[in-house]
Amino acid sequence: MLLNHVEIQVSDFEKSAAFYDAVFATIGAVRQVDMSPNAIGWGNPQGGPEFWIGGHRFGEGFRESHLAFSAPDKAAVDAFVAAAVEQGMEVLHAPKEWPEYTGGPLVSYYAGHVRDPDGNNVEAAAMEFA
Repeated sequence: MLLNHVEIQVSDFEKSAAFYDAVFATIGAVRQVDMSPNAIGWGNPQGGPEFWIGGHRFGEGFRESHLAFSAPDKAAVDAFVAAAVEQGMEVLHAPKEWPEYTGGPLVSYYAGHVRDPDGNNVEAAAMEFA
């Protein structure tokens, strides 16, 4: 594994917590550590927290991040985007096949992209390998 965990700073902690609870439920991730209002960590039930939010503490302004989360299948990608829409978020790219990202052993890349409450590009992707 290349990454141990990722944390992003959020401007509205409660709104972001509700958003990530909703979309992560669709791909099998659960809230594992809750140190509200300072930090919350989510991960797969079998492991530790891999993705964290924390209140905005450092820096000024905004720089968009792109975060892609693994989904177990295409239906979970669809549910992820639907959950984001239910939270009032913008759809950047509706779920679809992205053949330009396939090749070699990767035979299918199905993904959808939404904005999170802070404007980040958040993606759910289901990949199939030969």
